[in-house]
Amino acid sequence: MQAAKNGRTVTLIEQSPLVGGTCTHLGTIPSKALRFAARRMMEVIRQPLLREVVEPTRLSFPQLMQSAANVVQRQVDVRYRFYERNDVQMVLGKARFADPHTVEVDRPHGARERHRAEAIVIASGSRPYHPPDVDFAHPRIFDSESVLRMAHTPRSMTIYGAGVVGCEYASIFRALDMKLNLVNTRQKLLEFLDDEIIDALSYHLRDQGVLIRHEEVYDEIRGEDDGVVLQLKSGKRLKTDALLWANGRIGNAEDLGLEAIGVTTDRRQHVRVNQHYQTDVPHIYAVGDVVGPPALASVAYDQGRIAMSHLLFGHSDHLVEMIPVGIYTAPEISSVGRTERELTEAAVPYEVGHAFFKSIARAQITGHTVGMLKLLFHRDTLQILGVHCFGDEAAEIIHIGQAILSQSGDANNLRYFVNTTFNYPTMAEAYRVAALNGLNRIF
Repeated sequence: MQAAKNGRTVTLIEQSPLVGGTCTHLGTIPSKALRFAARRMMEVIRQPLLREVVEPTRLSFPQLMQSAANVVQRQVDVRYRFYERNDVQMVLGKARFADPHTVEVDRPHGARERHRAEAIVIASGSRPYHPPDVDFAHPRIFDSESVLRMAHTPRSMTIYGAGVVGCEYASIFRALDMKLNLVNTRQKLLEFLDDEIIDALSYHLRDQGVLIRHEEVYDEIRGEDDGVVLQLKSGKRLKTDALLWANGRIGNAEDLGLEAIGVTTDRRQHVRVNQHYQTDVPHIYAVGDVVGPPALASVAYDQGRIAMSHLLFGHSDHLVEMIPVGIYTAPEISSVGRTERELTEAAVPYEVGHAFFKSIARAQITGHTVGMLKLLFHRDTLQILGVHCFGDEAAEIIHIGQAILSQSGDANNLRYFVNTTFNYPTMAEAYRVAALNGLNRIF
């Protein structure tokens, strides 16, 4: 879009019949829409007042996915309108480099076309990693993409991999009353988060009925007619109706002809790029999941903008360091900046301010009282060092803290939250409560 708006002729080659990529069709949009539908269903089921009027019904997984399908279609329509409005040519087919300035496209009807360009951007995304000894063709073994096509609601499921995807699906499937095993290959859930947030997530997942097993590695995954057996190297044997593999992704860089043109990848098929998202060949850029972490849709948009700014103007802004993480578990998690663990290791003199949602009027009104906002700040300068949120709408709430955390000098100061008047009652008020709580610890 940026290249087109700056007068360049742009061709977009996409192998899927519909634009939008993994984010729109197989990842962020459908899974978050599914989570929203499951959450609303549980709110109705648990609402005593509504039960006096009508008997709530627990919907099946395919029924909940219908709401996600509607959102996906609207997202696709929006994208097509953007491309048409800006004269971006759409070409349906699978592309491969013929030389550094030319790609060959195999069209669905069998024809082969060549497209030559001054610059080329690789934005081919990623896919779930499939170990060769796991039979993903078995009807009861799913990955994070194929699970969206699951045609029934299993009574029980094992999720192998307790990263962001695994934890999010654990929350979704518990809302469907599935019996769940969450198998984690590491010591803790989501180790990149603040320890207090990790502990809160672990508690609430267990409270919802999720059985978490840490530091476990599979020895064998065997699909049977009536279920899936997960044999762990520790000797444990788990059998459930279905298994969801949620342990890692790999870049879609194979079969693009990159080796022949001098573009290198790592062992996970992630394309190597510099700070401008240029590959080893300067006029070929790569953005999005195909370049590896952080593999966030929000970051991918900015990477594309940065790459095109460099191509168009010879320079580009770099990504803001303070990138928030949003994790759509139940309750939701969002975080930006440094954790207590990081600050302690760096010997930074910090203090903590808490605001627990059970004390916030807006949370009491909505009934979503589980959670907290946590501010980490320098005890001498009062500079904000990290913001961590656990609870309803955490991914929205975090952006206020992100804005202040990104400021320099005196603009980044805990007293901003004390001296700012927030609407009442709102969840944003939690910032003022947390800031006052923090100041009380040092004065």
